[in-house]
Amino acid sequence: MSTSRSAGRSHARIASALAMALLLPAASCGQTGGEGVVDTAEDAGLGALLAAGCYAEARMYTPPGFASARSSNGMAPNGLTGNGLCQNGLAGAGLDLARMSNDDFATWFDQDPRLATMVVKYLYRCAAPEGQSLTWTDPSTGISHTWYGGLGLAPGWVGGAAATTAEQQTVSACLASLTNKFGVSVKLAMEGRSADGAQIPITDGELSTYSVREGCFFGNLFAGEGLYVGLDHWPWDPATSSVRACAAHAEYNESSIECPPIYQVGYCRDYCVLDSTETFYEECTVNGVSYHPLTTRILPSDVYSCGDGECQLSESCGTGDEYDNCASDCGACP
Repeated sequence: MSTSRSAGRSHARIASALAMALLLPAASCGQTGGEGVVDTAEDAGLGALLAAGCYAEARMYTPPGFASARSSNGMAPNGLTGNGLCQNGLAGAGLDLARMSNDDFATWFDQDPRLATMVVKYLYRCAAPEGQSLTWTDPSTGISHTWYGGLGLAPGWVGGAAATTAEQQTVSACLASLTNKFGVSVKLAMEGRSADGAQIPITDGELSTYSVREGCFFGNLFAGEGLYVGLDHWPWDPATSSVRACAAHAEYNESSIECPPIYQVGYCRDYCVLDSTETFYEECTVNGVSYHPLTTRILPSDVYSCGDGECQLSESCGTGDEYDNCASDCGACP
């Protein structure tokens, strides 16, 4: 499948420190999980959604040099349950009209309608197939909200059953894989499987067009196990960067965390198992827990190099020739 990149009281404080965006399709994908290249439009706010999740400190992976990362990016266990994935029990009941009429859901929704609308929109886009929609009327305001499916990654959950572990993991991977640091629309190809094991269809020419292997995304927001990203390419030289940023460099220090609260673990090959065709990852394991990941690829034109004459979003002014210190493209810093 190709797509584009492009709360409680606590979440607002964390959200203000996060510069992430979730980019969602402007057009829908195929019924069985999406086909072809899909354009996405920028939609700020994924930082708030993820940071307002449910995190279990004991389960979080800590790469070398990340001793204080939890406190710096909001991943410490501080009651950030505003996105509803845990306290509202969205995983424990079907994501359907019956659930939406539940009084607990309405109470949660009315605490922060803007965040709640975003949460359900993203969840439904990842979980439900193209052509399916969900309309719910808030009993306290009379306002109707409609959410549209797109990727079809969690058919059982959308059909009314409690979300399985596989569905929780796959939807979490979807949310993580659609992020980027700068909140611009960029196309990417997404490969992997839905929670029921169906492979996301790969269109003709997709792998050759989106020839730059980018990253693997996995985790479980619902179970408080966090989100992870790994690199699916060899190390880039210091001049090279990407507007996606989350899976560009594998450096173990706090300054390299480009898309908090997603943890960068290094290289996919060290944690994940490829499918038989070596196109995407079937499984990734961290802290002894195995996850259903999603794998991403990007266009060569979305990989930038200091010295190409254009100051890209991922590049910075300076005196050197590295992407974050690029004199030739961005000039000297004021």
